[in-house]
Amino acid sequence: MRAKWGEITAQELATLIGGRQISGSPDVSLGGLSTDSRTISPGHIFLALKGEQYDGHHFLTDAVDAGAVGVIVEPDTTIPQDFATKGLVVITVASTLEALGDLALRWRKQWGGKVIAITGSNGKTTTKEMAASILSLRENTKRSPGNFNNLIGLPLTILSLEEKHRLAVLEMGMNRPGEIARLTQIADPDIGLITNVARAHLEGLGDLQGVVKAKGELLEVMSEDSTAILNGDSEVYDQLAPTFKGELVRFGLGKANQIRAGNIKALGPRAQAFDIYLNNERVPVKIKLPGIHNVCNAVGGAAIAYCLSLSKELIAQGLEEFTPLKGRFQVTDLNGGIQVIDDTYNANPSSLNAALQTVQELMVEEQRLVVGFGEMMELGQEASKYHVDAGKRIADMGARYLVALGEHGAQVIEGACQGGMVRTQTHLAANHAEMIDALKANVRGNDIVLLKGSRKVALDTVVEAMKWFYGISKG
Repeated sequence: MRAKWGEITAQELATLIGGRQISGSPDVSLGGLSTDSRTISPGHIFLALKGEQYDGHHFLTDAVDAGAVGVIVEPDTTIPQDFATKGLVVITVASTLEALGDLALRWRKQWGGKVIAITGSNGKTTTKEMAASILSLRENTKRSPGNFNNLIGLPLTILSLEEKHRLAVLEMGMNRPGEIARLTQIADPDIGLITNVARAHLEGLGDLQGVVKAKGELLEVMSEDSTAILNGDSEVYDQLAPTFKGELVRFGLGKANQIRAGNIKALGPRAQAFDIYLNNERVPVKIKLPGIHNVCNAVGGAAIAYCLSLSKELIAQGLEEFTPLKGRFQVTDLNGGIQVIDDTYNANPSSLNAALQTVQELMVEEQRLVVGFGEMMELGQEASKYHVDAGKRIADMGARYLVALGEHGAQVIEGACQGGMVRTQTHLAANHAEMIDALKANVRGNDIVLLKGSRKVALDTVVEAMKWFYGISKG
């Protein structure tokens, strides 16, 4: 099989994924594969996945009407009677999710380029984008789009690799044991990087040691011929490092790291400058993001480029050209001197601490901090404790007003009051509209407004409402 759509037949595909073709010509050429009936292109084959909310097996006719030449389904699926008479390809497999991964693995083996895999509790998307910004200056580089970091998104990204691509930078996420191992098996990375390990996804992993073990699956599955890049400042570095038998590169801020940063200088609320040391060779760089955690993300991206022998000039250029991502500490100036910080893409205890530390670095005298906080998802049995701690941390930062939203919003308010805020400085919102009204009633000129929460809480809608109500400053 060549890793090229248009040259794969139905019979070849069925063989690759261990499936059985029950209708259609075995010689039908397949132009691509899709798991969404709404994005089918003519000539594609539709793979029906069973998800938490939708079952693709219910959309077979929609896929065919959109131009699919066939479908891949699980056994006992009711196939429309006219599929056979129309000559449509029907392939059955034991599990469509497993088949997707198996096909991606074989595609990756045939493709011939290099794969970089990035995982971690925080910063993996920013590190991925920073690395891709550097690497694309020398090679045609494919990166995982959006949040395509799971057992569906990662295989689909691999299946979109073409001969023109020479590098692939893939993000790996997880919320239960075994996922990173399977993703690593599929991607077969040449380089694997773990940004950090923190208390996240505890609902499926139990505790910090569960997270360490899950993230460490990357090292256990990677080939001994590959390179692992680990955060040398992490409290769990000494646990992870011995589990990998290949080449190991250490990055971070401390002087013990091979790739590290120093001489960090803030350049206002949207940029900072620092030096990156590549085995003691100094490279001055600038990035369009504040926060020490983003310095570490940049060092991770630089470490990947260094391992691929890119020049220090390209590393500096790629980091300077990196454009900040939506929902990841984006600072917008509003009328009245108000600054709204959109950090709504995700939230866990570690990323909250990073956000609050960065806010503290940005605040000037006389500025007030107002916080709109959505809950942190997937924290398991200790979720209430972590939300109380979050409220205390917000109070410790000197926040003058706090609006909380979500199932654990009451615990956030409780923690804030334990931390010294009075009840009148807080509000528990029942919905987004109530949070917006509370903010509008309490935000004053020159305030910094931090909006932080897990993606499912959708606080980005509150950010957009703030921009509309106050207006974006033109000055």
